Amino acid sequence: MKRIESEEEDDLRPEYDFSQMKGGVRGKYVERYREGTNVVLLDPDVAAAFPDAKAVNDALRLLLREKGGQALRNRER
Repeated sequence: MKRIESEEEDDLRPEYDFSQMKGGVRGKYVERYREGTNVVLLDPDVAAAFPDAKAVNDALRLLLREKGGQALRNRER
């Protein structure tokens, strides 16, 4: 039986020296990654109407209540 050589070779460039790297923490952002995100990009004219994310969320919650948003009633904060 012929031995198959590993196709993966160390292709890291010599200028990358990780021996001087300090403070690296494995899994530092794992909780944030698990939470996930749901980012919505607003058009510039819409974004200009709101000072911050809280104002956008408040306006959307109000709209959902007025339109009878069933999902919001089930997850009321």
